[in-house]
Amino acid sequence: MPDVHILGIESSCDETGAAVVRSGQRVLSNIVASQIATHQPYGGVVPELASREHLRAIVPVVRQALADAGKTYQSVDAIAVTQGPGLAGALLVGISYAKALAFALEKPLIAVNHLEGHIHAVLLEQRRNENADLHFPVLALVVSGGHTHLYLAQVQENLWTYRNIGHTRDDAAGEAFDKVAKLLGLGYPGGPIIDRLAPFGDPHAVKFQIAQIKHRDRRDHKLGDRTFGDHALGNHAQHRAEEDGPQFDFSYSGIKTAVLRYVETEQLKPAIEARRQALAGISTPTHEDIRGLSDRQLLNLVASFQRSMVDDLVVKTLAAARAYDVRTLFVSGGVAANRELRATFEREAGMEGLPVFFPSRALSTDNAAMIAAAAFPKFLRGEFVAMDFCAEAGMALR
Repeated sequence: MPDVHILGIESSCDETGAAVVRSGQRVLSNIVASQIATHQPYGGVVPELASREHLRAIVPVVRQALADAGKTYQSVDAIAVTQGPGLAGALLVGISYAKALAFALEKPLIAVNHLEGHIHAVLLEQRRNENADLHFPVLALVVSGGHTHLYLAQVQENLWTYRNIGHTRDDAAGEAFDKVAKLLGLGYPGGPIIDRLAPFGDPHAVKFQIAQIKHRDRRDHKLGDRTFGDHALGNHAQHRAEEDGPQFDFSYSGIKTAVLRYVETEQLKPAIEARRQALAGISTPTHEDIRGLSDRQLLNLVASFQRSMVDDLVVKTLAAARAYDVRTLFVSGGVAANRELRATFEREAGMEGLPVFFPSRALSTDNAAMIAAAAFPKFLRGEFVAMDFCAEAGMALR
């Protein structure tokens, strides 16, 4: 089969991405325009501002992706775009542009689920490395600022299917990282900042309890000196779980409240405000600047928070892997770039003989290469969309 070049477009949140991927394996270009500077003053993504920035960036980003790949609009074989989930206004920018290109160039158009893209970010690099260790079923943890999901993935003749066996009941893990960083006056985006500060603190200094949504057939599993329930399940899902197998759900609103209470109890607000003001006076604060403004108590708090989050993600994911007898584990999404999360997964999964794979850090966060890669099996099946398809902000993955 001749090579297939797919132009991918991603605009689900606050990063405008375009990439050209050859036959789902070789990344020829991968351009991302970040909006961090736009949203930094607000400590989080402002949807209307995100849409406006996508409008400014989409044309130059696509042009740069084509130029870097040595391709033209006419020489790509198909156009792929994120349909959802994500911010509705942001999604519409990418979709509208992709529709216009496909119509003008008479190219097939492929709609991709953003979550499937994160899973294919792992597959993209494993295909490129010709890794033979991928055995099915695969359990994929997609963990980012907007998502914390567990999927059982299967493939048969280029048809990928997914079954959700766990999701967050409230905040996503990445959202908890960002909100805690904002609460502590550390800046935005909070995940990378906490990742860099945590090694300088004592992860055992502050005890946090993350909500455990227990199944009635709970079994305990220890990680270090922490104990979690293997089967996480809410009342509303019990009947379905008993029929189809256990659910492994997450909940991170409680740990945010616990951090807030610690701040209030320890009277940390004056120090937090002083740090916030100091960082506001620095045009582009570095991690060293932030660390220099962080005392021992704050570093211990950050390290303890990260340890609790990582332990919960790892223990529930491995419990799900045992319950469903999976043979391979994927961890993807922005939070998959966290160094402690990677190290803990590699250690704990290795002890159980379970291969675990991550995307590179460049492909962990939102990007268009993963969208183009996920589109390739759809191209082989001729799974194209009509011009009247719409954005789905709450799109599910099946």
